[in-house]
Amino acid sequence: MTQPFNLERYLQTTGARINTALDRLIPAATTPPATIHKAMRYSLFAGGKRIRPVLTLAACEAVGGKPAAAMPLACAVECIHTYSLIHDDLPCMDDDDFRRGQPTNHKVFGEGIAVLAGDALLTEAFALAAGDVRYVKELASAAGSRGLIAGQVQDLENENRAATLQEVIATHRNKTGALITAAIRLGAMAGGATPAQLRRLTRYGDDLGLAFQIIDDVLDVTSTKEVMGKSVGADAKNQKSTFPKLLGVEKSRQMAAELIADAHRQLKSFGTRAAPLAAIADFFLTRQH
Repeated sequence: MTQPFNLERYLQTTGARINTALDRLIPAATTPPATIHKAMRYSLFAGGKRIRPVLTLAACEAVGGKPAAAMPLACAVECIHTYSLIHDDLPCMDDDDFRRGQPTNHKVFGEGIAVLAGDALLTEAFALAAGDVRYVKELASAAGSRGLIAGQVQDLENENRAATLQEVIATHRNKTGALITAAIRLGAMAGGATPAQLRRLTRYGDDLGLAFQIIDDVLDVTSTKEVMGKSVGADAKNQKSTFPKLLGVEKSRQMAAELIADAHRQLKSFGTRAAPLAAIADFFLTRQH
């Protein structure tokens, strides 16, 4: 009898490998000027499941590649993700005091250093991807003014106004989804994916990214600060148009479930090699924080 895939163990072991690589690749806290490297590491090693870099390695495995080939790219993805969180928490953005149960970067190091720590992590990401111009372009597209930053701009412009469902979807395909999809594509590319495999995994990533944000919006109105490790109710405070606000909680969950079902359909041709990706899709739908 086939044993069910143990996602928790996979996340622990793969996350530990990613942490080891990040510790080796990012300047030590004592590297001058020490303040900036302490600030970078404070947020980079603040916890979390490392889902995005894990997706990079899992996508590499799904196409038959060796995860070691994708490790620098996985670390680059995590650097960009962490930079985005540091900046997202700033008073001029979402103005959050806690992230993963700890004071946010600007609360510890001040706003100026927090901005620079985010900038430095973004820059390090491109250094890690510099071995192949295709990887650099992929990261730039995901993180730039038509990807993650576009989503941040749309998110700010949607405050204090009634955005439509299509506008909210467009915002989060950029703000949240672009980097998740890029993480998967980078791993697949490093693993030697065929064009057909890359198309299927791109759609899987698109589904996953939007479902993640829908559930995030739901948790913001149904969970607690203690469970989430960060402030809840921020969307209502900032008068943002969210999926629960537009659809209600149950219809939002249904929309996320439909996206995850489509994500599973994209993985069928990969067989058991895609077991980690399938399990992560289910986790995105059922996560509590």
